[in-house]
Amino acid sequence: MTDTGEPRWQAGWLRRPAESAATGPLLIKIGGSLLRQPGWPQTVHSLVRREAQGRKATWLVIGGGPVVDGLRQLDQIESQPAERMHRLAIAAIGLTAKLVAERLDLPLIDNPAAAAVAVLDVSRTAWRPVLAPLPRSWEVSSDSIAAVVAAALSAELFLVKSIRPPGDTLADLSKTGWLDGHFPAASRRVTAIRWAVPAERSA
Repeated sequence: MTDTGEPRWQAGWLRRPAESAATGPLLIKIGGSLLRQPGWPQTVHSLVRREAQGRKATWLVIGGGPVVDGLRQLDQIESQPAERMHRLAIAAIGLTAKLVAERLDLPLIDNPAAAAVAVLDVSRTAWRPVLAPLPRSWEVSSDSIAAVVAAALSAELFLVKSIRPPGDTLADLSKTGWLDGHFPAASRRVTAIRWAVPAERSA
């Protein structure tokens, strides 16, 4: 077999749907840790191109990555009101979404109907009603944000991270920190959840 040079992935299910949803809408959550890896634009672009084939729509939600990590550090040094940090963290997710959209040459949108393949900017006003029920604390990360957005869009959720899940259940993964603490509750209405990690980073 000829090596095409395409990134290889390890993948699996966290919640398998009763029926195949291979052509339905898909929400890909790109973990912020992937943005620390050299060559991430090619890796993410290849994955999005593959996953979008035959789909009605494919949207991306981008994790906050180092920008949100910086906010966490500032909060640890000098504690800030939880409401303030929650708002700033969502704004930071908007910054990384803009970076990824520009780097991948994808539209950055707040209205999912605006493009079949695009990066969603969940920091915009249109998403406030969807995000409003989330707790204002560090228990919530872009994982839970992606989950409530996927539920609102009736989309399959695809979690793309840099480290494979160290367990099989959402509760266990939430306890280990692979998912945030609120994810099991945030994802209740999501009917299908997959994961993937770059194969060379899975060990």
